Amino acid sequence: MGTTFIASAIVLVTGIFWGLYWLPVRAIADLGLDGAWGTGAITLAAALVLLPSLWRHGAAIRQADRVGVLALALGGAAFALYSIGFLYGRVALIVLLWFFSPVWSVLIARFLLGWQVPRLRIAAIAAGLLGLFIMLGGEDGVPLPGSLGEWMAFVGGLIWAFATAGMRLRSTLPPAPAAFLFAIGAAVTSVLFAPFLEPFPLIAEGDRFAVAVQVMLTGALWWGLSIAALMWAALRLDPARVGILLMTEVIFGAVTAALFAGETLSRSEVIGGALVILCGLLEVWPVKEVQRTDPRHGDGAGPPDAAAPP
Repeated sequence: MGTTFIASAIVLVTGIFWGLYWLPVRAIADLGLDGAWGTGAITLAAALVLLPSLWRHGAAIRQADRVGVLALALGGAAFALYSIGFLYGRVALIVLLWFFSPVWSVLIARFLLGWQVPRLRIAAIAAGLLGLFIMLGGEDGVPLPGSLGEWMAFVGGLIWAFATAGMRLRSTLPPAPAAFLFAIGAAVTSVLFAPFLEPFPLIAEGDRFAVAVQVMLTGALWWGLSIAALMWAALRLDPARVGILLMTEVIFGAVTAALFAGETLSRSEVIGGALVILCGLLEVWPVKEVQRTDPRHGDGAGPPDAAAPP
């Protein structure tokens, strides 16, 4: 079985897996760890599971680029907002607003990094902005996020775009320690947000074991295993394939939310969401590289495709 096939399967399963992530998040909240407290516990559990990687890759961590380390922690912070957002908004809209991040990635490449942007990427921006306007504007509303959860996903997608730019340009860490720093960034963000969103949790004595088990499993499987596996697989596939395979998250998130939470999208939200997905596909679609000068190498190289969100 070839490496490309295995890596593709990992990315596909990761997309499906994260499409189901809202289920344990809400289940843990129902047991008493509401708001950001649940995400904080989940990500601390993930960091605990990944802690042994620090000893194995100690030298790599000590020699790691500080900007790359900061980018990994910032990526975790963005994911924390995404995770918390599931408790304050509709699942499908949270996922779709998160997948708006390719628009931010293209704008960062053009206006902050000074790279020329191919026409296909311009089309991606146009599709994403139009989709956002239709999806959030509804029939006659204002095209802005309408709930705290939607704002968290929207801002989280923006932060994720900055983080992925830093990770692609400066991070050299292996998958396991990278996932550890990712989880630490998410945990710190969750702890900072937690007191402002919900009171300190009081968990019933009979629920404490169930909460502990769910927190450890969610942290180990989603934030530990799946993130580390995705980082390993993404290094072995072209960004276009990674981005397209991860689109399964949108489908499974929307379908499971409709089946298990009774959440449905309006016609305008479906049309707008489809344009946001089209934006993501156009953003990762292979194009002829535009020449630029890379200050690290002094030669012409096209801008890297932005990482699609898991």
